[in-house]
Amino acid sequence: MTQVFYASTLFGAMTLAAAVDEGAFGPREDRRILLVSNNAAVPEITPRLDEAPGFAALRPRFDEVWSWNEIVAPLHPSDWKARVIEVPMIGRLLASRLSLDGGPRELVVESVAVPPARTIAGLLRDCPVTVYSDGLMSYGPTRDPLPIEIAGRISRLLHLDLVPGLSPLLLSEYGVRGQVIPDGAFLRVLGESAPGGVSGSGSASGSGGASGSGSAMILGQYLSALEIVTPEEEAALHAGMLRGLAARGFGSVLFKPHPAAGRRHAMELRETAAELGVRLTVADGTVPAESYFASSRPELVVGCFSTALITARRYFGLPAATVGGELVLERLTPYENSNRVPVTITDALLPRLEADGSLAEPPPVDLEALVRAVGYCMQSEAHPDLRTEAAAYLEAHGPERYFKRQRLAALDLLPSGVPAVPAVPAVPGGPAAGTLNRLRRRLARALS
Repeated sequence: MTQVFYASTLFGAMTLAAAVDEGAFGPREDRRILLVSNNAAVPEITPRLDEAPGFAALRPRFDEVWSWNEIVAPLHPSDWKARVIEVPMIGRLLASRLSLDGGPRELVVESVAVPPARTIAGLLRDCPVTVYSDGLMSYGPTRDPLPIEIAGRISRLLHLDLVPGLSPLLLSEYGVRGQVIPDGAFLRVLGESAPGGVSGSGSASGSGGASGSGSAMILGQYLSALEIVTPEEEAALHAGMLRGLAARGFGSVLFKPHPAAGRRHAMELRETAAELGVRLTVADGTVPAESYFASSRPELVVGCFSTALITARRYFGLPAATVGGELVLERLTPYENSNRVPVTITDALLPRLEADGSLAEPPPVDLEALVRAVGYCMQSEAHPDLRTEAAAYLEAHGPERYFKRQRLAALDLLPSGVPAVPAVPAVPGGPAAGTLNRLRRRLARALS
């Protein structure tokens, strides 16, 4: 029999490796296949997971490695899914392609609510499914309802203990219980897979250490590709991070771009670095940020809401700070956007880097109560048992920055004394009606 694993990031593959080493999948008596997927917007120009530095150390845990992109080519793995009538046929073809005589004994996937993981789970049927989570999204509710054919097969959720004391909401509505991957196992895998001589790929012109002797690190994401902010706003966020670090006295900064973000962010940030006289080094985007935490030991790690902000603090004891959390919380649409819980956690837990270089500590908060209240407002139908807790939290703390008044009004959860947001009326017919109504709908989504 065969165990089939799926991963789309090196961090995810490292999480899987740690679980394998801890015996989460039993002794190695079965054949183990790893399906890797490149979900970048243009995967043809983005390195594959199994081509990334550090993957070679993970490779011996699997007997075979297959590219999901090649299997579904020329279609994009995040977009394609089999039509219902095609599922039996394509499922047999996939099983044949992977030589799965009798089907797999177990399927292990990440992000089961969306393709490609959901697609794979729908094709490889009649086997138990283990879901693993490699980030802060495990603490939020399941993004979309799952068909019973998939939900009924999920036996457990493997996750890193990124925020001790916080329990995952992911898949809990299906009775799936979380199982923690020990910290030690993950750190051993990280040390094993960290490429030797990790370094950057270049630097901006500037005065080197003129602004200070320490080094800091900026974590890039791809917020504009997700249409959370515009490309210009994302560039301004990165520039704001760099300016704040320069004001704090850092003369050397390492910029770690997201693997799927392309080169534009680094090019734009180099211009700001030259203006500030800061030495900017651009890291290899395919290497996990954690490898740089271990090798470079930056004195401060700054980002928006990356999971790596939490791993920097949790596993490496490095100071971490956020920039742009309030903007992202305002822009995320719809309210149930699965990024909402990660940005809520980082915004509520970490200090905020100000333009003058100071660090503003967030107000004290009961993080578990906050996350459960936000989770209820995101997916109230899936978690009706959380309503009483959410109402109590909102009555005690008010809507704050983590809730939208229109969403609370729709759920009848507006705290006493908090006025509802008036509905935005439609614009009657006329030459400009189409444009204005589109703006009206966008405003309504932003308020929801």
